[in-house]
Amino acid sequence: MDQKLSLTPRQIVAELDKYIIGQKDAKRNVAIALRNRIRRMRVKSDIQKDIVPNNILMIGSTGVGKTEIARRLAKIAQAPFTKVEASKFTEVGYVGRDVESMVRDLVEQSVHLVREVKNEEVKGKASEAVEETILDILIPPVKNTGFKQKNLSIGQSEEPQSDEELNERTRERFREKLRNGELDDRKVEINVKASSPVGIGMIGNGMMDDASMAGLQDMISGMMPKKMKKRKLSIAEARKVLLEEEISKLIDFDELKEEAIRLAENNGIIFIDEIDKIASKSGKNGGGPDVSREGVQRDLLPIVEGTSVNTKYGVINTDHVLFIAAGAFHVSKPSDLIPELQGRFPIRVELNALTEEDFSRILREPKNALTKQYQALFEAEEVFLEFTEDAIEELARLAFLINQEVENIGARRLHTVMSHLLNDFLFEVPDTIEPNSKIMITHEMVQERLSTLVKNRDLSQYIL
Repeated sequence: MDQKLSLTPRQIVAELDKYIIGQKDAKRNVAIALRNRIRRMRVKSDIQKDIVPNNILMIGSTGVGKTEIARRLAKIAQAPFTKVEASKFTEVGYVGRDVESMVRDLVEQSVHLVREVKNEEVKGKASEAVEETILDILIPPVKNTGFKQKNLSIGQSEEPQSDEELNERTRERFREKLRNGELDDRKVEINVKASSPVGIGMIGNGMMDDASMAGLQDMISGMMPKKMKKRKLSIAEARKVLLEEEISKLIDFDELKEEAIRLAENNGIIFIDEIDKIASKSGKNGGGPDVSREGVQRDLLPIVEGTSVNTKYGVINTDHVLFIAAGAFHVSKPSDLIPELQGRFPIRVELNALTEEDFSRILREPKNALTKQYQALFEAEEVFLEFTEDAIEELARLAFLINQEVENIGARRLHTVMSHLLNDFLFEVPDTIEPNSKIMITHEMVQERLSTLVKNRDLSQYIL
């Protein structure tokens, strides 16, 4: 983790380049924002708590990489990340406190991240305890009457002197078999905690918020007696069930919660998508839906400015959470947002529309390029898929052309084109196209299979 946290802005951009083509300005700005968090944590003076992140507003049409940049940034930083659509807060039945749900989601992600780290720390110790538990079921131990285990070895030829010694040797043999997986299919009966059915969904009658409801459910679950039930499982399955129980015993949950809250406060990233949908259009002040939109902006404002939010894991302060907002702003403009909210997103980045050359690079270069994804799918059936260079150029040209003619949905258009091109092959594998076959996608094949898609582009705008 430390290695990830020491990445320089240039290295962060290089990591983003592995998955996202173009958008140099956006990458530079998010890289600086991420590095600034590391710099803030290294500040020793009292001014540290006053250094707030520069939130970023990304402006660009759909499919140009706004969400992907934020998501990949969170992975690079190993930071809690949550994505929310601002437009959901304008839905029927919206109440102001709902905006806090994004912060609660962030804390849930943080708890998950910290739990994974803690699990790895105690996994070795827990595995040993599980091994002993399974051995106790298979070969119940005999009370030791002074026999010393250290004198034993599995290949020892001397006759056992007592029941304890015989029992210990048998356990050692079975321990070896367990570790080698020889007993994985054998059935054993284990005691596991029965899940307590607590149904209190309607108790609040709509007057309780999510955090209070979750806290009440946890409290009632904690008061209920822990019931055990017997389950007959294979040793492989029993090992998984018992390992989870042992890990939960070894982890201090209070410490985990405190660490998760601290991580979310200092490293959390919240991505607010479709923020343009809550911007009031210019010159339309007054009644109608604009009032609702402005109300959502005013509810978002304290969260972005910095406030304390109550979650079931504790109170989190959002002063140092990095907010990245994004929107296409086709109809409205960033200046249509209320001035206070605009001021909370001082860094504005405009993402460029994708060109034909960008499409070609997107199909070739990223680690998760669509061509590589389809090749992996075919290889799973032992069929080998290859693309000629001119086939990729033609795919890029057609995707760009359809975006211009119908609707510009950015890189997502490549999914449509690739699916149309390869679905017939995917259907025929492995019945007609047998394992060890090779499929070569050529320029002519792309033109032939996608000609109908291009011909019908004018008609498509009239078809629902």
